[in-house]
Amino acid sequence: MSVSRGSVFSDWQDKNTQLYSNAPMVAEHNLHQSPLFSDDALAELLDNCPREYYQINTMDPNGHNPRSWREGEIGSKSGKQVLEAIRNGRIWVNILKVAQLDPRYKDVLHHMYSDLEENNPGLETFKQNLTILISSPKIQVFYHCDIPGQSLWQIRGRKKVWVYPATQPFLSPQYMEKIVLGETEEEGMPYETWFDDYAEILNIEPGQMVTWPLNAPHRVVNEDCVNVSLATEHWTNKLRGSYATHYANGLIRRWTGAKDLAQQTSGLMYLAKMGLAAGVKISGIQKKRAVVRTVDFEVDPQAPDGFRDIAAHSLG
Repeated sequence: MSVSRGSVFSDWQDKNTQLYSNAPMVAEHNLHQSPLFSDDALAELLDNCPREYYQINTMDPNGHNPRSWREGEIGSKSGKQVLEAIRNGRIWVNILKVAQLDPRYKDVLHHMYSDLEENNPGLETFKQNLTILISSPKIQVFYHCDIPGQSLWQIRGRKKVWVYPATQPFLSPQYMEKIVLGETEEEGMPYETWFDDYAEILNIEPGQMVTWPLNAPHRVVNEDCVNVSLATEHWTNKLRGSYATHYANGLIRRWTGAKDLAQQTSGLMYLAKMGLAAGVKISGIQKKRAVVRTVDFEVDPQAPDGFRDIAAHSLG
C-alpha cells in the first residue's frame, strides 16, 4: 500500500494494514526527526505544564512490584532540571493531553490519525489523545491493560515491550469489568512470571510505532538509556461497544451474581446491554471510585535517583 506524501509513516506496508488491531505490530514512522521532541521543546512544555497535565512516577526497577509505584511532583524545578533528573535518575514523566497544551502538537496528533485512517480502510476514530512519555534508563511499566485503542511511538532510546494474549488467564472478563466500572486501576492486574512464556516480545527503537489488539495486557522495560515516547489513544464505535458490554456485564454480575456472561458485540442482547450501560451512566447510579493520588516525592536532579522524599499529600 502506498502512502501519501508527507505521511508520518515512512514505510507502511500491506501487512501493517492486515495486522493493525489484530496482532502485535511494528511500523516505521518519522516523528523522531521532529524538533518538537527535542530537549529544548520538551523542557519548554514542562515549564508551561499545569499540575493536572502531568504525572511523575518512580518504581522498583528490580522485579515486578506494583506496590512500589509512587507519585511525585515537579515543585519549583525547571523543565531542564526535570530532564536532568530523568537522565541521571529513576523517574517516569507523562505529559498528558499534549494536544490541548500546545496547538503544534494538536497538528501532530491530527496527522498521526489521518495517516492511520488512510492506511486502514474503515477505521474511524474519535476522542483521540496524545501523551509524551519521558523516562529514565531501565525504568519499567508494570503489567496492565488499556481500555481505549492504544499505540506507542518511539522517539528516542530503546525499550522492550511484552504483549500478552487478551484472553484468560492473562486477562479475565471480571477484571476488565472492574476497570471500566472504576473499581480498580489498570495497573496491579494479576501477573505471574510464567505469563512471559506466552508473550510476544517487541524491541522498539526510534522511528518505530508498536500497537496491539484491544485490551491486550502488556508491560514495558527501558534499555539502559533515556527514552522519549508518544502514547496515542482513541475510540471507535467498535471500541465503545466493547466498553459498554464490559460495563453492562459488570453491573449484571454485581446485581444478580451471574457468572457466565456473553461478550458479544452484536445482536439484540448486545443492544440491550448498550442501553443498560448508557442508562446507568446517565443516571449516575453507578458511582466511579474517586481516585486519590498520594504524592510523596519531588524532582531533585541532585539526588541519587533524581528525586527526594517529601511529606505525603493527596491529589484529588
